[in-house]
Amino acid sequence: MILVTVGTDLPFNRLVQTVDEWAAAFGRTDVLAQIGETEWTPKHIPFVRFIEPVDFNKRFSEAGVIIAHAGMGTILSALKFGKPLIVMPRRASLGEQRNEHQLATARYLEALGKITVALDETDLRRRLESLDQLEVKARVGPYASQRLTESIKHFIAGGNAAC
Repeated sequence: MILVTVGTDLPFNRLVQTVDEWAAAFGRTDVLAQIGETEWTPKHIPFVRFIEPVDFNKRFSEAGVIIAHAGMGTILSALKFGKPLIVMPRRASLGEQRNEHQLATARYLEALGKITVALDETDLRRRLESLDQLEVKARVGPYASQRLTESIKHFIAGGNAAC
């Protein structure tokens, strides 16, 4: 199953419409979309506005591929569970977000080799058409490194961050 998730705060018409059209063109019946406040109504894929957390975690863990906005919760979950992931960042310049933090996050994590990014609808279609070549990126652990937690403890105790 391919799970599409766009978060719950704002519509993300471009992503949902692109996946819906791709699924129709390629006869994909294994897609479920969580579309939140998205105004575009999918015509070819099943969708729900919201998925309760327990059900979401179950569907996320069972999915073979995740397609999502560039939300950190989704990205970290995909890396934690070792799921192939394509993210398309929301763009403030298109009214999809308040600032370009998703674009910055996506570019940074892509440069680290942690995620696969589609910057626009054309790029997303191209990546969907080669879905079988999508790689699972290296997993991340469920906890922060000891070095990071020690640095934060030191900072909170009133000192500067330990490096």
